[in-house]
Amino acid sequence: MNGSFIRRIAVILGFAALCCSVHAAPAPVVILTLDGAVAPASADYINRGITRAARDGAQLVVLMVDTPGGLDTSMRSIIKTILASPVPVAAFVAPSGARAASAGTYILYASHIAAMAPGTNLGAATPVQIGGSPEPAAPDKPATGKKDEKNDKNDKSKKPDEGKPPETLTGQPMTRKQVNDAAAYIRGLAQMRGRNMEWAEKAVREAVSLSSEDALQQHVVDYVATDLANLLQQLDGKKVNVQGQDRTLQTSAAPQIRYAPDWRVRFLAVITDPGIALILLAIGVYGLLFEFMTPGMVLPGVLGGICLLLALYALQLLPVNYAGLALIVLGLAFMIGEAFFPSFGTLGLGGIIAFVFGAVILIDTELPGFGIPFALIVSIAALNALLIAAIVTVAAKTHRRKVVIGEREMIGMVAEVLDDTAWARVRGEIWRVVSKTPLQSAQKVKVLSRNGLVLEVAPLGNHDKGE
Repeated sequence: MNGSFIRRIAVILGFAALCCSVHAAPAPVVILTLDGAVAPASADYINRGITRAARDGAQLVVLMVDTPGGLDTSMRSIIKTILASPVPVAAFVAPSGARAASAGTYILYASHIAAMAPGTNLGAATPVQIGGSPEPAAPDKPATGKKDEKNDKNDKSKKPDEGKPPETLTGQPMTRKQVNDAAAYIRGLAQMRGRNMEWAEKAVREAVSLSSEDALQQHVVDYVATDLANLLQQLDGKKVNVQGQDRTLQTSAAPQIRYAPDWRVRFLAVITDPGIALILLAIGVYGLLFEFMTPGMVLPGVLGGICLLLALYALQLLPVNYAGLALIVLGLAFMIGEAFFPSFGTLGLGGIIAFVFGAVILIDTELPGFGIPFALIVSIAALNALLIAAIVTVAAKTHRRKVVIGEREMIGMVAEVLDDTAWARVRGEIWRVVSKTPLQSAQKVKVLSRNGLVLEVAPLGNHDKGE
């Protein structure tokens, strides 16, 4: 009986130890990377990564940030996912030398935890002007050598922002709306996370930046860590409020899981490159053109249709200027028209000009990483010019070539008059002939024209004289 009791106690203690060991094992920490411009592909990667981390039971998502900024739509998509995430997100600007500029600053403010590595910076969050012409600079006052006392008094009574507002606050109403909207957006994020609201608004209105140490002193970020391990060590035991609930982090010994971009993200990153999208658009249009010109080849039509759909999908994710897209389509239409209605280069030249101007203004943003290289535009235009030159050359040769079918094919042929001078033999066929000069049997004549089943002819000696 004592042996049975001891065995039961041993089983119970072993089970308790197993439960304690399972309970002691901390949940994993998921690592995501935002490296480069904030674009549709990176937004898709981060959004799906946070969703997967919540599904896998992660206790924390660390977003390694090094970005010059990016598209507003992609940035807001990432921020919406962070705000709705059941897993706390720590944005970490690292390694040393990295930055969280423009859109990166908004993402940092939206995260539950904000951290930076030494030698990093953030800020310059002023919205880049999209479309339109540059704002006119304020006219300089003429140097009179005297001070306007009245103006000086007025200037003293004004606040700094009212006397001479920053450049981002002047100019067109649309720009002011964008700046005010961005300032209110980042200020709301700062209020939600308890961070420095005044500096956040200055980052938008005045495009100021901060180093990591200054950001920590001004309560813009929560931690400065040398590397990821140091950050996780600092976060161990800290409480984070997620959707109204406090959670205690156990990160010092937590396993780390890195989610690398999968094939879908890499593929999306490739096709959403503006240059690649332009190439796909050109290949798609020309593929369909060749299929229409030579029905039954199948491959050009299939390849062209796929490339055209991929290009349209990529363009609808990018900030496209529709005037530029219309010019590109018009230019391609003109170049296609050159193939079907040869104008000896007129339509083709107009198409190339429209294509170049359209490609230059196609992407409606000045953000880095989203422009179309001018060398690529010139290369595509040069290929189009070579194609049009080949079409014009073939058309010119065809125009000079003798007609071999139809009613005009017999013009210029030599016939032999039969005994009955109203008939002649041409290519072994008997044709009725008429002539302005008398004909003789067995005489050689040349066909001048054809009217139905009657040929107008002239003796060979008189043909050159027009008789």
